[in-house]
Amino acid sequence: MSDEEAHQRFVEIRWADTNGEPVCPRCGGLTHYTYRARKLWKCKACTHQFSVTSGTIFANRKLAVRDYLMAIAIFVNGAKGISALQLARDLDVQYRTAFVLAHKLREAMASETQGMTLSGTVEVDGAYFGGYIRPANLAEDRIDRRLAQHQTGKRRVVVVARERSGRTLATVVKQEAEGVEIVKKVVAPTATVHADEATHWDALHGHFDTKRINHTIAYSLDGACTNQAESFLARLRRMADGQHHHVSARYLSAYAMHAAWLEDHRRLDNGALCKRTVALALSHPVSRNWKGYWQHACPFSSGCRHLI
Repeated sequence: MSDEEAHQRFVEIRWADTNGEPVCPRCGGLTHYTYRARKLWKCKACTHQFSVTSGTIFANRKLAVRDYLMAIAIFVNGAKGISALQLARDLDVQYRTAFVLAHKLREAMASETQGMTLSGTVEVDGAYFGGYIRPANLAEDRIDRRLAQHQTGKRRVVVVARERSGRTLATVVKQEAEGVEIVKKVVAPTATVHADEATHWDALHGHFDTKRINHTIAYSLDGACTNQAESFLARLRRMADGQHHHVSARYLSAYAMHAAWLEDHRRLDNGALCKRTVALALSHPVSRNWKGYWQHACPFSSGCRHLI
């Protein structure tokens, strides 16, 4: 694709409801002037100038539209995600650029399930990530890493609620028991919930039709199992360990929601995934978390600027 073709593709996806006719992001006006020298429009109603990425996560972009389209195609093609370093090499950009771009795309993907409620049959489970303590070389110097005083405080739990033949919602908490309140919020009262024998899930019986499975006996018994929830957690662990090697507790939620999105859409082909992600990115507002990320966190002088 040329940059002109990629730009036209962005226009068609962002304004699909108006058959590719630009809509002013400020007032919603449909009448506009077109600039020939630059890919801009000027609204006739409010005189606001805007581009195809104005008001989106790509606002104030530095890269060409074709590069963003290629980045999205590469990003969604990774069945278990893609590291920022690999994305940076494929795009021939700085690592910092790829890191922020990947997180912006994850934020746009997560918006697809914002406020969603699961129904039908829902499986819930949790898994611990991070906080690994490397054992000492000599046996006499090693500590009991299970004790509270030897914990790093960085260990987190990803609690997943997965609707069979539906969507997957993942949340990061400090203790798996906190997942009970989360399940109450995101699962409809009429749903049937499947959980393992962990005692904190006992509280679900007062709110849902709940089925339990004891994994010391079987993985599936009398119709009760959490295999799909565990399948997602296994994929997330392979993403964290195999692709990223380390995921900070600060960003674990973003990676978990990215893995959930990939799991929900794993049957779609690359073209459909790419188009869906472009649509989410162009309908998502400017990111409060990632706009100017390196300028705010820059370890150098306050005037230092980086390519984002």
